[in-house]
Amino acid sequence: MSLKAKLADTGRLLNMQVCIIPSAVVTQAIAAAGADCVIIDQEHAPIGFETLHAMIAATQGTACAPLVRIPEIGETHVKRALDAGVEGICFPMIRTAADAERCVAALRYPPVGTRGWGPFVAHSRWGVPIFDYAAGPAREVICMLLLETRDAVANIEAICAVEGIDCVVIAPFDLSTELGVPGQLDHPTMREAVKRIEDAVLKAKIPLGGVGLTREASQAQVARGYRMIGGFDILWLKGAVSQSCSWLA
Repeated sequence: MSLKAKLADTGRLLNMQVCIIPSAVVTQAIAAAGADCVIIDQEHAPIGFETLHAMIAATQGTACAPLVRIPEIGETHVKRALDAGVEGICFPMIRTAADAERCVAALRYPPVGTRGWGPFVAHSRWGVPIFDYAAGPAREVICMLLLETRDAVANIEAICAVEGIDCVVIAPFDLSTELGVPGQLDHPTMREAVKRIEDAVLKAKIPLGGVGLTREASQAQVARGYRMIGGFDILWLKGAVSQSCSWLA
């Protein structure tokens, strides 16, 4: 089942994991563990294009969809990632409805979009003949928007009105930093901004995602209507090692 189909099932909860570690082995382990999608991070992580392709390939044979968080909104970044075989793009730093429209267009071939044709690698990852890719797998790619700016909060209703958005994720670390309360996720300013985003996204019936680093935080988000929740490979690893060190104290 494609990630797009999973997102269309309104009763389904999904696990996502952001891959910061540049390793196909790590990605494979996360995919095999049952994650619904991995978001390979090329915005903040030291992941080059060849490693990106290896990490995408490492999800093969699992039910985990590989997505890429690109460095910035840009058609070249989108084209290269999709042609490497990813199932969707995670777009950072969305600020306006015009940004969202540009993201949607970058995922689609002309005449409805701006994507250049060249799935020489992607068609193999999807298991279809090269000239069947555009009419098949290309229609299943995911448009995920990261909401992490003050402008996104102000323009959230207009952003949610853009057709073609498959899901949005609130990025609490960037958003709290831009709001002047870095890391203070319970600060009133942050809580107010998050609530405004939540209300608009849920009203628009767009699947909502967030970061849940504990069972309690994840379940609280589910109770508020979130459907896609997860964390970061490097934080899970550090947390597990720290815990094991405490066993010797």
